[in-house]
Amino acid sequence: MSQRDYYEVLGVSRNANESELKKAYRQQALKYHPDKNPGDKQAEDKFKEASEAYGILKDSEKRQIYNQFGHEGLKGRGFGGFSGFDDIFSQFGDIFGDFFGGGGERQRSGSDLRLDISITFQEAAFGAQKEVEVSKHNSCGTCKGSGAKPGHRPQPCRTCRGTGQVVRAQGFFSVQSTCPDCRGAGQFITHPCTECHGDGRVLKNKKLSINIPAGVDDGSRLRLRGEGEQGPHDLPPGDLYVIMHVSAHEFFHREDHNIHCRMNLTFSQAALGAEIQVPLLDEGNTQIISVPAGMQTNDTHRIPGAGIPQLRGHRRGDQIIHFTVETPKHLNKKQKELFKELAEIEGNPIKETLKGFFQKLGI
Repeated sequence: MSQRDYYEVLGVSRNANESELKKAYRQQALKYHPDKNPGDKQAEDKFKEASEAYGILKDSEKRQIYNQFGHEGLKGRGFGGFSGFDDIFSQFGDIFGDFFGGGGERQRSGSDLRLDISITFQEAAFGAQKEVEVSKHNSCGTCKGSGAKPGHRPQPCRTCRGTGQVVRAQGFFSVQSTCPDCRGAGQFITHPCTECHGDGRVLKNKKLSINIPAGVDDGSRLRLRGEGEQGPHDLPPGDLYVIMHVSAHEFFHREDHNIHCRMNLTFSQAALGAEIQVPLLDEGNTQIISVPAGMQTNDTHRIPGAGIPQLRGHRRGDQIIHFTVETPKHLNKKQKELFKELAEIEGNPIKETLKGFFQKLGI
C-alpha cells in the first residue's frame, strides 16, 4: 500500500509554516488519540500517520528532502517512520504536554531581562561606552545561592527524587509534569537562609559597562550573556537584552548605512557653480565640495565613505547632500538693479502692461 502525501495527511499546503503545521497536527492528534478511541485500529493508524508526517515536515532538512525526492528519498537516508508510541512520544513530548496537560520542563536558568537605553546619533554611528545600573536578583552571598542556612544543605524531594518532574501513565502514554510537592525545584530547604529566605537570591543594583558597537540603529538589540536574573537555587543566570533608542539628529537623517542632509544654495551659486563647505558626521569635521553650474533644487551630491560604518565590516555608507536653491526675500538696491538687468537680458521684463501681455498671446 502506497504512503499518502504528508501534506495531504495534515491537510496543509506545501507552503505551510511551522505554526500552521503544529496547529494541523494538534487537530489530528486530538481527533485520533488512542485514549479517545480505545480499540479503534483505524484511529490508531491515522494517529501514527499524522505523527510521522509532522515529524518529517517540522524538520527543515527532512522536509527539503521529502519535497524533492518524496518518501523514497527519506528511506534512502535513514529517515523512517515511527516504530511505536514510545517513539512518537519521545519526538513530540513538548506538544503532547500542551495537548494533554503535561507540565513544562524544569527551569534551567534565570529569567532574561530587558534594558532600554537612549543614545545619540553620533554614538549609534561610531560606538560608545555607556555606564548603566540594573536592578536584578543576584546570588545570595550568605548561602552561596543554595537557599539553605550556612551549615545546612537542601534535601532532595522524595516524590520526584530530585528531578523536579513526575511521570504518570495515561493509556498508552507516560506524561511528564512538574512535581506537585517541590514545584519543580527537586529539593526542599528545611533550614532557609535568613538573608534570602530560602530563595538563594537577593535583589541588588549592579553597575554595568556596555560597549555599543559602531553602526547600531534604532531598535538594535545587544545580548549580554549571564547578566539577567540569577536562577533560583544557584541555577545559572539569564541574559540581559539591551535595546537601543537613537535620538534624531538636527542636520542628518539615516537610511540604512547612508546619511542624508539638505543644504541651501543662492541663485548665483546655483547658476555659476561654487565651492562650499559641508559639515560631516565626524563631529567637528567639514569638507569642501565643488557645486557644478546649473544646480537645481533637489539635485544631489554624494560623498563616498562619509556615512554610517557597517556593523560587520570595515566599510562606511555615503553622505548624500540634497540642495535647495533659495529665492532671496530681501534685496538691496544694487541687487534689485542687477536682477532687473538680468531680466532684460533674458527678455523677461519685470513689469509688463496688461495690453502687452495680451498682445503676446495674440488676443
